[in-house]
Amino acid sequence: MTLRRGIFLSGVATLCAWTLVPIWLIALGAVGGRAAVDSWPKSFWPGSASFATLGSFLAIDGVWTATLTSLEVAVLCMIFSILLGAPAGYALARYSFRGATAYRLLILLTRAFPVGILALPLTVSFIRLGLYDTPVGVALIHAALALPFAVLVSASLFQGIPRELEEAAWVFGCSRPRAFLRVVVPLALPGIAATAIFAFVISWNEVFAASVLTVRHRTLTAYLLAVLSESPLHVQFAGGLMLIVPSVVFIFLVRKHLFSMWGIANR
Repeated sequence: MTLRRGIFLSGVATLCAWTLVPIWLIALGAVGGRAAVDSWPKSFWPGSASFATLGSFLAIDGVWTATLTSLEVAVLCMIFSILLGAPAGYALARYSFRGATAYRLLILLTRAFPVGILALPLTVSFIRLGLYDTPVGVALIHAALALPFAVLVSASLFQGIPRELEEAAWVFGCSRPRAFLRVVVPLALPGIAATAIFAFVISWNEVFAASVLTVRHRTLTAYLLAVLSESPLHVQFAGGLMLIVPSVVFIFLVRKHLFSMWGIANR
């Protein structure tokens, strides 16, 4: 038991270090300035922390506008992913139909399709539809990237909810849609929250589609790619920290639902 516990704790420590050390080094480069970036060996504690670099970055014209655009696109991506992914996951979990396995495979294969091939057709189509250079257009592409995960996670969550609960609601007079909304959705809420987390992070960090499909209304990632490509390294670290913090804060706010999802899965 002691050996197993030691292996488990070592794995947890390794995973935490793998995740947190790069974030910490980016933060050091952002608050330590040019001296912290150029110094070697790297120190894990800033000798002279200063928020001047972050202040200079936030003062760049267009940063706040791009940040608000990224938030708008990420929220729309969450809504589209849940509205489309949850019903599809419910159908996979509750109904047996021919081709269900192939349907699951096709959903996964959409993630293997390179987005770069679709750049020119998407641009032409979005210009014709009036969606080019709009948050809605970028959110639709981001939702397409997040949709396979949304469908498969929703299906696994709905499979873990006993069908007898819905049948009991039908007996007491609930229609199928009302039983779904009153019984199934509250139980599946942690999984839906996990889907929202993934969709938010996908949208917030995506850069290729946002760069191709926007010109004036760029997301933060696309804006930083265009503006900071020739900036000093410590300013680029400040931009990287600006990208990381909102995702971490969002995950922290919905962590209770995420932990509840693991509890349902374990039962």
